[in-house]
Amino acid sequence: MRGVTLRALAAPVWRSLPWRALIAAGGLGLLLASTARLPDRAPDPELGRLVLRLTALTGALGLAFLLDDPARRTTAATPVGRASRAALRLALAAPVAALWWTAAVLLVPAPNRPDLIPATVEAAATACAALALATLAVRFTEAAEVGRAAAVRLGAAAGAALLVPDRWGLLGTPADPWWQATQLRWAAVLALALTLCATGTGEPVRRRYRRPVRQARPHRQLRRDRTSTEAAPPG
Repeated sequence: MRGVTLRALAAPVWRSLPWRALIAAGGLGLLLASTARLPDRAPDPELGRLVLRLTALTGALGLAFLLDDPARRTTAATPVGRASRAALRLALAAPVAALWWTAAVLLVPAPNRPDLIPATVEAAATACAALALATLAVRFTEAAEVGRAAAVRLGAAAGAALLVPDRWGLLGTPADPWWQATQLRWAAVLALALTLCATGTGEPVRRRYRRPVRQARPHRQLRRDRTSTEAAPPG
């Protein structure tokens, strides 16, 4: 029954995806990838690695808007849970993202193209980090659109990564002796982001409001009420 419902929701969810943000970020990312084709450039895999890292970050900023749903409060009572709706959004966007990344890689000339496995792991970790930030924002806030806040946090995290020395950070290169450790850290980021996406995609956490405690009447007021009741003539 749920599979039939999800198939029926596929078309409306496809139309409700934040296509403006996705297209803008995707177009900018492909434009960045195409800069590796500028003429009069000597073959340089490190240049291609830098270009693909910037391209992956740009695409992830667009994916931060994937969970934006202006009708979030009206769809809260649907028979399909929020986890299933988020999974449906991701399933619809994943093939488009894979094709986009393939196009970005092909835009980088072969002499400038780095090893694709580490580059793809880094891109996947960056994209999943954006989705994890958006997932947590949806989980713990009442906002219907969380993409902007998630994108700002992802940009801040990317800026903070620039300040970490390559020996301990995420921006090492194959020429560095700690390149394998850098790749392990990227794998850890990917695993952590996937875990947050899986565990955080539940129904929103509702805040518990305490019931106001009725204030007790002052002692004099109670005595006055009791006296007036005794003095009142019978019915």
